Amino acid sequence: MARFSVSGGDDGEGSSNHQSRKRQRLPSIDEDEETAGSSGEEDEEDDRQIESMSDDSEREVSIEEARRIAADPVTSKESSLSVTLLDPDVLDCPICCEPLKAPIFQCDNGHLACSLCCTKVRNICPSCTLPVGYIRCRAMEKVIETSRVSCTNAKYGCKERMLYVNRFSHEKLCVFAPCSCPVLDCNYTGYYKDLNSHVRAKHKDEVVPFVWDVSVTVRLDKTTILQEEKDGEVMVVQAFRGLHVVYVVVTCIAPSAREVGCFSYYLVTVPLAVDGSLVQRSMMKNVQKLSNEQPEDGFMVIPSYMLSGSSRILLGRGRAYGHA
Repeated sequence: MARFSVSGGDDGEGSSNHQSRKRQRLPSIDEDEETAGSSGEEDEEDDRQIESMSDDSEREVSIEEARRIAADPVTSKESSLSVTLLDPDVLDCPICCEPLKAPIFQCDNGHLACSLCCTKVRNICPSCTLPVGYIRCRAMEKVIETSRVSCTNAKYGCKERMLYVNRFSHEKLCVFAPCSCPVLDCNYTGYYKDLNSHVRAKHKDEVVPFVWDVSVTVRLDKTTILQEEKDGEVMVVQAFRGLHVVYVVVTCIAPSAREVGCFSYYLVTVPLAVDGSLVQRSMMKNVQKLSNEQPEDGFMVIPSYMLSGSSRILLGRGRAYGHA
């Protein structure tokens, strides 16, 4: 179920408002008794003239009101309709399932398709095999162009309303995209700042506190959750065991929105029995939920024999730098 607004509609109060704006013609009161004997025909003629003048006045008032309402953005905004779609897929292309956008085409049977899909199906409607891609569906284009939808993250605090065709691009970068708690067996999901507060309040004993640009010791044989002492950002160091190696991934639990910012890490592993050290300096990925699958990129490979030593990590804002 989807709820959206269509601008330029009537809110159902236009008729009553129009009637209230109309001038009511008051009956004349004859105060001069000497004119009481005037003919009925003259009275009727006078009444018709008064009614005609009143109707013209009303039309002038109505025209002036219409101009004022059209020029008033507040009134125009209030005239939008709120519509609930029981099946929001009707605004998507039935072929590629992406939001419809102009130009929109239809076949002779009324089946819709976006312009890209018309080319992909070689202008043959996949529903009825009739030609498609030659007849524009102006009515659906108008619906799409005037439809505004709320973000699906509204329940987490997002107040944005956008064109339906821009919904998915907004939600990919929405700062209110829900994030899941990284603590095992915790089902909390919410806005990333609320998540940070949740971790601090409910899992204080299960996280390692840290300060920006100050290194802390971490273990690379298990998953470690860290939280910045002041700002509250939650970082996770995950270790995935392979054949004689460990794949290490460092992530931040937050959406990929520019308002969140970017973070970096500097990881140093020093083995006990071997001279030297292993260093990884990189940018962190922002993820909304931890994955338990072995990463395909953005990881550090550490030989198993080096796990006997100590590892330290330095976390910072912005580009990767520093020494642990």
